[in-house]
Amino acid sequence: MLVPGKSNILWLMTLLLLLVACGGEPVEPTVTLEPVAAAGQLVFQKHCAACHNTTSETVVVGPSLLGIATRAQTRIPDQDAQSYLLSSIMRPEEYLVEGFENAMPNTFGRTLTGEEIDLLVAYLLTLR
Repeated sequence: MLVPGKSNILWLMTLLLLLVACGGEPVEPTVTLEPVAAAGQLVFQKHCAACHNTTSETVVVGPSLLGIATRAQTRIPDQDAQSYLLSSIMRPEEYLVEGFENAMPNTFGRTLTGEEIDLLVAYLLTLR
């Protein structure tokens, strides 16, 4: 047990200095998703991650979705990002990203529940 005194204070200050000195490079904070978006991320991982990358511009099969929430706002005039993403999932053949063929399945409206689609869109809207 530590008893207040000069030697204990010196020891604690030394320990603090060592901890600060060993900290290394600052770590970028991890973004914590809201529960709805986190559930949507699970849907994405199960149904979309095999073809779409979300962490870099690297193309897997389909286009990277890094920044999709921002790009989706301007893809189709007078259509907001949420509507664009929803229609891209439900009817992927309606708008093809330049340089990509129509390879995305158009069955998600039948294979995913309405709740799963809403969760997925909520997650995609976090990818700014």
